[in-house]
Amino acid sequence: MIPSTALLAIALISAVWGVVSSMVIVSRLRDRGIKTSFFLLRLLIIKYVAQYRAITREETGRTGPWFYSFIVAMNLALVCVIVGLLLR
Repeated sequence: MIPSTALLAIALISAVWGVVSSMVIVSRLRDRGIKTSFFLLRLLIIKYVAQYRAITREETGRTGPWFYSFIVAMNLALVCVIVGLLLR
């Protein structure tokens, strides 16, 4: 019971980390003059993440760190939830 609870707690922390990363990505896009919508963030986050990746690659030749932060957080949350539910 404890391992599944721990995994679900890690999933929750990862999800919060992903939300923070997405908010920073949206903020960085706004700083560059790209219109974004906080109201439609849940629907358009993949588009915004892709735009952030393209813009940072164009500016610096490398993908920005918030792209990887978002991807890792969301994947970690997904894996932890699935494994945690399987262990229950």
